[in-house]
Amino acid sequence: MFNLKTVTAVAVAISMTATSAFAEKVLRIQSVLSTTSDEVRMVESFADDVAALTGGSLKIEILPAGAIVGPRDIMDAVDAGLVEGGFAWTHYWGGKHVAANLFGAPVAGAGVGMDNIAFLSWFQYGGGKELYDRLWTEMGVNVKGFMLQPVGPEALGWFPEPINSMDDFRKMRFRAPPGMVGAAYAEIGVPAVAMGGGDILPALEKGTIDAAEWCCPKPDSVFGFQKVLKHYYLQGLHQVVVNADMYVNGDFYNGLSATEQKALEVAANASLSKSMSYRIYENGKALKDLTDNHGVILEDTPADYFTEYMAAAKKSLQAAADENAFFAEVWQSQKDFADIAVPFWAGAQASNAGLGKAHADTLK
Repeated sequence: MFNLKTVTAVAVAISMTATSAFAEKVLRIQSVLSTTSDEVRMVESFADDVAALTGGSLKIEILPAGAIVGPRDIMDAVDAGLVEGGFAWTHYWGGKHVAANLFGAPVAGAGVGMDNIAFLSWFQYGGGKELYDRLWTEMGVNVKGFMLQPVGPEALGWFPEPINSMDDFRKMRFRAPPGMVGAAYAEIGVPAVAMGGGDILPALEKGTIDAAEWCCPKPDSVFGFQKVLKHYYLQGLHQVVVNADMYVNGDFYNGLSATEQKALEVAANASLSKSMSYRIYENGKALKDLTDNHGVILEDTPADYFTEYMAAAKKSLQAAADENAFFAEVWQSQKDFADIAVPFWAGAQASNAGLGKAHADTLK
């Protein structure tokens, strides 16, 4: 017998189930940067991909630095569920676990010459992703990580006058990143000073420091280095690879559907390629503007920098490996990968780099 109440009840139940299944989830990500930065624009592109792949069931909201917690507290906030996600550079968390340095900024290309493209090969096909997934457990935090943005190689930096040798470099009070990168500079006698990005330009203007590095032509020009320094060195070893990533609270991630989890993975893989492509062109345009319109002089890094810095970097890496088993495991994986891949990649790139430099020289 037809019963309108029964049919209505069943329809309501089905509707509620469907609504629950397709309820929109919002993943709030607090960045360590302002929302106007190039990095955040690339996260926005990643967010658009996730929304499209999930049919809108998972949306990402990007919060600027300081919106909920300070930049250095983002990992703890994500771990505790205070915010669902965070965005920073992996090596920011080197104080929580030294192996984070090998994923975020492996000094001197992990001491084996890995550039950003070789790093991605190791990460995606050489066992790096599996070790990266273990990092968070080793760190003791309840998060799921996604590598999003490879950067590099970073420029050696900006100087008030040419440096013809390491003896000239050692006379400069130099802003360098903290951690293993800065320690390697200190090892070779460079008076390295660690400071946040917002403090660099005022310190240069006041003479507190003499020279500095930040990243690459586009971010450097936004900072305004060209206003106070004119000698720019592109070739450096300190951060040949720099990676930014996203952290999602583990409970939030486990509450996503299989489709939503897969969407994050697929969009993250796309972001790796898109962000690298974006940076090559944007940095090229910025470098042209710096040299054409701001009187910036592009210099060649002294040869003795490479031998001295590489030796110091390897010493720092070995010391960390001796003290931490997981660091040693990750570094060994990178070295094993490099033994196979770097002879091919470095050899193949050498001719291309020579041809590229020849073309660049015709434009001077």
